[in-house]
Amino acid sequence: MNNVKKSFSIRDLENLSGIKAHTIRIWEKRYNLFSPERTETNIRTYDLANLQKLLNVTLLYNNGYKISKIAKLDESQIPVMVREIVANNSKKDHAINAFKLAMVNFDQNLFFSTYTSLLSERSFREIFNEVFIPLLNELGLLWQTDTISPSHEHFITNLIKQKIYINTEKLQILEPTRKDKVFALFLPENEIHEIGLLYINYEIALRGYKTIYLGQTMPIDSLVDLMKYYDNIHFISYFTVSPTKDELSSYFEEFTKTLDSLGNCKLLVLGHQIQHVAQEDLPRNINTFNSIEQLMDSI
Repeated sequence: MNNVKKSFSIRDLENLSGIKAHTIRIWEKRYNLFSPERTETNIRTYDLANLQKLLNVTLLYNNGYKISKIAKLDESQIPVMVREIVANNSKKDHAINAFKLAMVNFDQNLFFSTYTSLLSERSFREIFNEVFIPLLNELGLLWQTDTISPSHEHFITNLIKQKIYINTEKLQILEPTRKDKVFALFLPENEIHEIGLLYINYEIALRGYKTIYLGQTMPIDSLVDLMKYYDNIHFISYFTVSPTKDELSSYFEEFTKTLDSLGNCKLLVLGHQIQHVAQEDLPRNINTFNSIEQLMDSI
């Protein structure tokens, strides 16, 4: 099955570019900027080249270029000017647009050059919080509205994960400076959304603690092994889709029953599903957090 989306509606274009469909039609009619195809029922559809051009035009337009001037540019000049802007001016919105463009074209060179230009004036933490988090939030909406395909989302999220791994490794080759507790990070069974957890792993390592990253879909009874090696272990997990609302209380009960008798441990939980939990109803060794910032403040 081919998951790569090659045909986009004008609503998709509006979602991806932030330019209203009405304005896109004006640019198309008045300046001949785009060349949609028509379905048998006379609905406009746009190919990847049209989408790429719109994202490029949007970036130039948001940088103060008049649309009449952009329309007169040679087709080959537009991407060159865009790359210059991205290289010279790494403002958040330009970077997010460039990352979206990289995603749509499966263009890892554009991803890396945009990231490198951001890194010249921002730390990795700032890039993650100011650019990657808004980008990931936007991707979630684009994916829900079927504007992008799973292959687009996987491509860009794996490149972001790569950057988290690289930055975490730089910290983990150093001896931990704080030894009062150890953090083990895992996702529960059937949970595969790990960017948030990976980033928390980086933040904790940055604070000088030892972290043990276990990753996706870990059964509770597999966590028992860690209790044999470490005292005062803090487990951290991220519940995005699993366990479901109905499974939460039995999950917490099983966690406490399985691990509490083996030593001193805590479970710190974030994610979409914890909105269904009241902190006062939880066992004393389990705490929930509404955001990564809130969690990090408690550590």
